[in-house]
Amino acid sequence: MKGAQQLHLARTTCSLAIVKAGGETSSALPPVLTIERLQMAQDNYHVPVLEHEIVELFAGLPAGVIVDATLGGGGHAAAILDVAPQLRLLGIDRDPDARSAATRRLGAFGDRTRIVDATFGDLGNVVAANADFVASGEIVGVLMDLGVSSHQLDESSRGFSFRANAPLDMRMDPSRGETAAQYLSHVDQNEFTRLLRDNGENRFAGSIAKSVLERQPQTTDELTEAVERAVPMAARRRGHVATRVFQALRIAVNGEEEQLANGLDAALDTLAPGGVLAVISYHSGEDRVVKSVLHEAATGGCHCPVELGCVCGAVPRVSVLKASARLAGADEIARNPRARSARLRIARKLAS
Repeated sequence: MKGAQQLHLARTTCSLAIVKAGGETSSALPPVLTIERLQMAQDNYHVPVLEHEIVELFAGLPAGVIVDATLGGGGHAAAILDVAPQLRLLGIDRDPDARSAATRRLGAFGDRTRIVDATFGDLGNVVAANADFVASGEIVGVLMDLGVSSHQLDESSRGFSFRANAPLDMRMDPSRGETAAQYLSHVDQNEFTRLLRDNGENRFAGSIAKSVLERQPQTTDELTEAVERAVPMAARRRGHVATRVFQALRIAVNGEEEQLANGLDAALDTLAPGGVLAVISYHSGEDRVVKSVLHEAATGGCHCPVELGCVCGAVPRVSVLKASARLAGADEIARNPRARSARLRIARKLAS
């Protein structure tokens, strides 16, 4: 038992480096454990949510190309390609760390994959620019796994999480655009209040916006402190008081609302008849947009009174596979708590 405990401690203890004369370094742990730990760190980049459901959905598609519009570390992509040799994959991600991790993970699939530096909102242009990869095939599936990855949350320097102090950045692509701190330097208080309300921060949205903009936080700890000052202890709900504020800022900094609407429209345009669109969202705002777009596509935009039936001649573009979102089961949530908030919506493109 003592040996097992020591092994467990070695696997979960941060790696130490011994600096030798001349500047050489060597691992303080045996090579096998070092390799295991590195593998665990890489696997932590992307823990696929609802993996079984996604693989089951895409594996039976006819030969063609699927677009993983939020590739991340390539977890879903690898699982699909592993069981569906008839498919190729065009992966999109704006995060350079994600593209690097996905390149390593998908290397075994060779020329069946191509990874592109872009956002999911630019899906249509990406498909057009990679016509040589799509070639004579068709886009038979599109996957969007929205939100922030486990790796981005764990990488404290990115500023996505309140769990460690870091510069208030939050950009998916750290080389482009303004940081969260820069966004807060010019956003109007009413606009910021609306943003917080749209992301579920209702009762104290105004006071939080005022507190944050007065203090102009430059770090995640300063942002958390500004939120805590605005919300009385007695009124705090279960979970961290700043969760929805961090979420709202990330969405604003990365233009995720606009990106999502554009990406969904482009997905429906590029899909071949019979093709499948699957979208996993993690909060009510995202899910509301997805549900609305799919409803509009499923009705063809018809707004005729239900009691009269459709008289406008609207033509549905998709069929929605299930009215309500699919949720993760208890076993998956126990293995991966992030799956608790996941909502999967699926639609199939109809022939025009």
